[in-house]
Amino acid sequence: MQRGRVHPFRFGVTVSSAPSAEAWVARARRAEELGYDVLLMPDHLGAQLSPIAALAAAATATQRLRIGSFVFANDYRHPLVLAREAATLDLLSGGRFELGLGAGWNTSDYRRLGWVYDAPPRRVDRLAEAVPLVKRLLAGETVHHAGTHYRLEGAVVGPAPVQRPRPPILVGAGGPRMLRLAAREADIVALLPQFDPRGRTMWRQALGAATERKIAVLREAAGSRFEELELNVIVADAGLVGDGERPTAALLAAAKWLATGVVETPYVLYGTLGQLRGRLLRRRDRLGISYYAIPGHAMEAMAPLVAALAGR
Repeated sequence: MQRGRVHPFRFGVTVSSAPSAEAWVARARRAEELGYDVLLMPDHLGAQLSPIAALAAAATATQRLRIGSFVFANDYRHPLVLAREAATLDLLSGGRFELGLGAGWNTSDYRRLGWVYDAPPRRVDRLAEAVPLVKRLLAGETVHHAGTHYRLEGAVVGPAPVQRPRPPILVGAGGPRMLRLAAREADIVALLPQFDPRGRTMWRQALGAATERKIAVLREAAGSRFEELELNVIVADAGLVGDGERPTAALLAAAKWLATGVVETPYVLYGTLGQLRGRLLRRRDRLGISYYAIPGHAMEAMAPLVAALAGR
């Protein structure tokens, strides 16, 4: 499977909390100093900062760093309310916002809200109706809509976002239907392991062969759009081997390095700098994956990889 257009590498860092405002600002500024392209926040109802307020604070504290949701759960927000929040974040960041959307999967969030955790088809149905509405609102349309799940009458968003025609849309997708939706509607596709009907990660979906199958579905569904899509993965764990770490950390990193050498997966990055650089270049050439979301705990450790590949 060979991809024609090559997108430059981008690296995000996924963070969700800090003990103080000063610590949060310092984290965002450090990510910018290290060369990361985007600060990304999940959207859960546990012990994390509110993503909308925290992303706005991160944008105010930085100059270049983009900000993004990874991802807003569609069920928690009406499309008009979400489009307004996205437009405001884009305005306040000077055009540095990326809107990540998903169908919602975390059963704990639904339980805390007192909501029924519907089967995947119903949650995807709602997202499939919501995404085009959000896009139209962010593009400046006055929207009239009477659908199965949403009704809008003369809905409009203002002030308008800075980016034109709108901020880029990322859709997190694991199953075939979500991949087809992302192929149709997204600018960035976050490839995810699929979740079962009870919200549990299907770990076999994280293997390299499963990722190749997802990209094949995406390619077929996107048609001529496929070359324009930026492909992303969220990295669960990462580290460099042989970078002068403490002996215990070095042994742990080496064990993970060996494990990921046996089990090919894009969701774990362990190896020497040269090995990882070569692996990511080969994977981009073969599959087109160019955008990696690094976990916050590995932000410092993975900075040499970011310096070696970001923008190339």
